[in-house]
Amino acid sequence: MKDAAPQTIFLKDYTPFGFEIDMVHLTFRLHPERTRVISRIAFRSNPNAKDADFFLHGEELTLIWAKVDGADVTPRMEDNGLRCAVPDRSFIWEAEVEINPGANTALEGLYMSNGMYCTQCEAEGFRKITYYPDRPDVMAPFEVRIEGDEKVLLSNGNPGTTGDGFAEWHDPWPKPAYLFALVAGDLVNHPDRFETKSGRDVELNIWVRPGDEGKCAFGMEALKASMRWDEDVYGREYDLDIFNIVAVDDFNMGAMENKGLNIFNSSCVLASPETSTDGNFERIEAIIAHEYFHNWTGNRITCRDWFQLCLKEGLTVFRDAQFTSVMRSEPVKRIGDVIDLRARQFREDNGPLAHPVRPESFVEINNFYTATVYEKGAELIRMLKTLVGDAAYSKAVDLYFERHDGDAATIEDWLKVFEDATGRDLTQFKRWYEQAGTPRVNVSEEYQDGTFTLHFEQSTPPTPGQDVKDTRVIPIAVGLLSPNGDEVVPTQVLEMTGAKQSFAFDGLASRPVPSILRGFSAPVILERESDNAERAFLFAHDTDPFNKWEAGRALARDGLLAMIRDGAGPDDAYLDAIEAVARDDSLDPAFRALAMGLPSQEDLAQSLYEAGGTPDPQAIWDALETLKQAQAQKMQDLATRLYAQYQVDAPYAPNAEQSGARALANAALGLISRLDGGALAQKQYDTADNMTQQLAGLSCLLKAGNGDAAVALFYEQWKEDRLVIDKWFSLQVIMADPDKAAQTAQTLTKHPDFTMKNPNRFRATLGALAMNTAGFHHASGEGYKVLADWLIKLDPLNPQTTARMCSAFETWRRFDAARQAKIAAELDRILAQPNLSRDTTEMVTRIRGG
Repeated sequence: MKDAAPQTIFLKDYTPFGFEIDMVHLTFRLHPERTRVISRIAFRSNPNAKDADFFLHGEELTLIWAKVDGADVTPRMEDNGLRCAVPDRSFIWEAEVEINPGANTALEGLYMSNGMYCTQCEAEGFRKITYYPDRPDVMAPFEVRIEGDEKVLLSNGNPGTTGDGFAEWHDPWPKPAYLFALVAGDLVNHPDRFETKSGRDVELNIWVRPGDEGKCAFGMEALKASMRWDEDVYGREYDLDIFNIVAVDDFNMGAMENKGLNIFNSSCVLASPETSTDGNFERIEAIIAHEYFHNWTGNRITCRDWFQLCLKEGLTVFRDAQFTSVMRSEPVKRIGDVIDLRARQFREDNGPLAHPVRPESFVEINNFYTATVYEKGAELIRMLKTLVGDAAYSKAVDLYFERHDGDAATIEDWLKVFEDATGRDLTQFKRWYEQAGTPRVNVSEEYQDGTFTLHFEQSTPPTPGQDVKDTRVIPIAVGLLSPNGDEVVPTQVLEMTGAKQSFAFDGLASRPVPSILRGFSAPVILERESDNAERAFLFAHDTDPFNKWEAGRALARDGLLAMIRDGAGPDDAYLDAIEAVARDDSLDPAFRALAMGLPSQEDLAQSLYEAGGTPDPQAIWDALETLKQAQAQKMQDLATRLYAQYQVDAPYAPNAEQSGARALANAALGLISRLDGGALAQKQYDTADNMTQQLAGLSCLLKAGNGDAAVALFYEQWKEDRLVIDKWFSLQVIMADPDKAAQTAQTLTKHPDFTMKNPNRFRATLGALAMNTAGFHHASGEGYKVLADWLIKLDPLNPQTTARMCSAFETWRRFDAARQAKIAAELDRILAQPNLSRDTTEMVTRIRGG
């Protein structure tokens, strides 16, 4: 039978916990199957709470004994915790529990990863370690003693006394339980030091398994750059004597910001030129920055309850995007972020999993670590900064740190500091946090007697549980170009607050060409009549890098839609325009590489669906292949020149300049390989001295149908490196012909190196199947069956990863009746499983009902 009917938790029902905590002392006596955890916690009544019920969360724990003020007590045990009578005054709670880290395949709480003890407590994993009020608004300083035979024993805060078989740690900063961390294992460190602006010396370490020491240098430099940037831009210094990062192979997420002891998925911190691509390096740099920035936006100021998750995550994603924009190319970073937002968050907003940035309810909080909370949450911070201006943003954020340091805060607290710092009323802006869905902004225009007027109208379609939407404030960045391409009105931000609103520009000598939503100033869908001539004009002349790229993308998308719907041939206007941009050596190579890319299969499917059509995944794939082939033929000579021109002769460096050159050269290689059968790709593969070039060569060989030998050689070369072998699994599935994608994934699950217990390997194989859109949605339904089979197998072991991967099915309502029937059957088959986890039950139920 399934878990007991899950309880829905509502934001409106929040009440403070009845007790506050002065100090937590934990002793861990480590054992792979029988770890003992002894807790000693100083409680006192919370004067702001109405309910003094003493309830401590606890799951999968064996209680050995419990005491209150030294006297034995017998708590009343419940499914998810215990209750106990306690004095109406300050008191000491003590308990000893036993847990089994070795059997913890869910990777939540204390678990084992290749012989190493590791924790993951966000969101509600600490309750699997000991009995405790496991909620983010209960904050306390922690003292921890770890007893074990392992070489390295780590926890939060600053190190205390150490000795033979034990280590003590003290974290002076009050924190919620979700930020607790412990790591114990035979690890080695890559050390460094950092001097803060106030002159404090901080010890830095990246801890890894023996053999991985050579992959830490880049991560360490990224950490130091993040620390300096946070001091320079936000005025935030690090506040402990030591900062530790640990690389863990088995981890459900990318990384975790535990105070002073960040735990990272190995794939998000280990890097070397030979084993990591330019994309890997950039991602590692961003994730290290993200987790470090959480020290203030997440740790020193945390969230009152899990409904406020976007408060810490949206703000920190925005901060790491600012950092990457400085370290890399700002326009390319912005374009990349919007591509991801549209692919993941817009899809979420327009399907059964739509929810507000701050949800009003949830069943399983792990299911709300979503693109809406993270990426759309960051877009809201960006919009707020755009509306108030840079200086006011800095003033308000300084006030936020001053007012709420040490607090568990809310979205209301965040918006209040902006209101107090700027005098603005943000009541309407708050709707962005409360309403799900992506607003549509329809634009029309007129020109008369030197005055150009833009008319805007906003609307948001209904989403699950929210049929009616109120108007939102939308910052719309606009510039105007003259017919000869000169900018006659530089960028200005129009503030739309009504359902319909018009803005006029006077004194113009001729009808301008508008460049609207520059920099993607708001996460909306812009609806405006345009033609290929105007798009080509903007692609050639727009001074805003985002809108320049957007014009090219729209030109490609409209041509592709005509190919899919009407059987048209490749659009010559697009081919001419993209060749001109690719040829322009004054443009950033990274920008040109992005511009040469085509809309994704998901993007085209959504466009067809919104236009009232039924997307055919195979027809979309065929159109993309046809256009790519036409692009290769059109740009044959140029591609050869670009490939030669942008070879990097200097020793490998993962910086913006070299990465951009390699991106453009590899884009050219992709075109060349369509015409030469992969001959040049084979040469690049054979001679590559870095993973970026080697993997690009292998990808082109697979696309050309000549990759079998290289696939075998790649495995033999890298079979001892688990992160590179993840790439090997993933690439074969992603690059597979749609007719063979499901079979390829299924075959790889039989490989000796496949294991579903490692989230990275599972995502590299089955997650890659979902990324092969035409293959996953093959008319046979085999893609659906293969993924569902494996999700059913994984759920008893790792509910979090299972539930998140169920989102591959979320767009099922957009397809034809036959595909819908096949997906519905698989969703029903998942739901029919006995003992299905709460995580997966909620996710599949929401998708199925959408």
